[in-house]
Amino acid sequence: MNAMVQRMEAALAALKRGEIIIVMDDESRENEGDMIMAAEFCDDQDMNTMIRKAGGLVCAPISAEIAKRLDLTPMVVKNEDEYQTAFTVTVDFIATHTGISAAERALTCRKLAAKETVAADFKRPGHIFPLIAKDGGVLVRRGHTEASVDLMKLAGLTEAAVICEILKEDGTMARHDDLLKVSQAENMPFITIEDIVNYRHHLANQAASIEPLSHAHLPTAYGNFEIYTFPNSEGEEPHVVLRNAQYDDQAPLTMRIHSECLTGDIFHSVKCDCQAQLDFGLKTIADDANGMMIYLRQEGRGIGLAEKIRAYALQDQGQNTIVANVSLGHPVDARDFTVAAQILKYFDQKRVRIITNNPEKVAALEANGIEVVERVPTPRFVTKENQDYLTTKATEMGHYL
Repeated sequence: MNAMVQRMEAALAALKRGEIIIVMDDESRENEGDMIMAAEFCDDQDMNTMIRKAGGLVCAPISAEIAKRLDLTPMVVKNEDEYQTAFTVTVDFIATHTGISAAERALTCRKLAAKETVAADFKRPGHIFPLIAKDGGVLVRRGHTEASVDLMKLAGLTEAAVICEILKEDGTMARHDDLLKVSQAENMPFITIEDIVNYRHHLANQAASIEPLSHAHLPTAYGNFEIYTFPNSEGEEPHVVLRNAQYDDQAPLTMRIHSECLTGDIFHSVKCDCQAQLDFGLKTIADDANGMMIYLRQEGRGIGLAEKIRAYALQDQGQNTIVANVSLGHPVDARDFTVAAQILKYFDQKRVRIITNNPEKVAALEANGIEVVERVPTPRFVTKENQDYLTTKATEMGHYL
């Protein structure tokens, strides 16, 4: 069984038992870990563990549906938080005294998860900080709020959690190695938000299949291909596949997943290396005995053309590609490579050589049952204009450059 699936299933089993787990977000984001558990199981001992051994702010992520039912409105009209964390007004359960003790905070959390509670059952302000998760969960926003509510859904529990950031003894944020030590010392399963993203893709891929919309022969300057279009659940324009017109299906498939980039692919922008990578990929698969290009309509790392141009405007003001996306309220990378795995399975391709410098593509294929037998690196295509962009991809997004 895939290691990611094993980690996720162990974490979900722990949540169903009412235990605490640890979830770490992306290093390029907050780069922190939270203790997380189901709100419906939280007792005074659990709350005290979070207060004493995590040390951060105790919050209660909930679904938008619960927030609406309990009339939990935003804490502020204008959210100026860098990551747009959706705090609501703070609350205490109406039967609490001061509301600050571990037992009373735990009671408030359990009541947030209780199906029979109504808005009048809570005092405002209070000592618990509800957070509203975005619909779509970690596929839309890769934060602990969405991660915890996604985990509750996946575990079949009420969509209300309790979370608390983990601090070191000196009061600074615990990072990856520190979090692993806490996980081992407290016997708490450790997963990442990336695991949750990949697990959701894994489940979607198990449940879904895909069929081409159209197919024809396509001679090109690179060679002769067969062109296929596949449905795109996120937009009107279909995904596109080019495959060698003649191929040896006994040879391992050499393939590239290329995300649409109008500015690079069509207008040959030098702000990125997309067109050069597309050109390299097409030449490579054309010369291969069994090659395929999967062209996904995921413009701007999944945020769309208009938002990408807005991000470019922020980059003109000095922000890098990551900060610009986050400033606009988007994930660092909003792409979903599940459909690429579905396309590969349509062609009965379970083992591939992938042309990429992006470890996320490798991880996503493997999470969806595709064996990556080799990663074929793309050259580093550097211009004066894209040098900072490439550096950011290497140092903050983990690309092999």
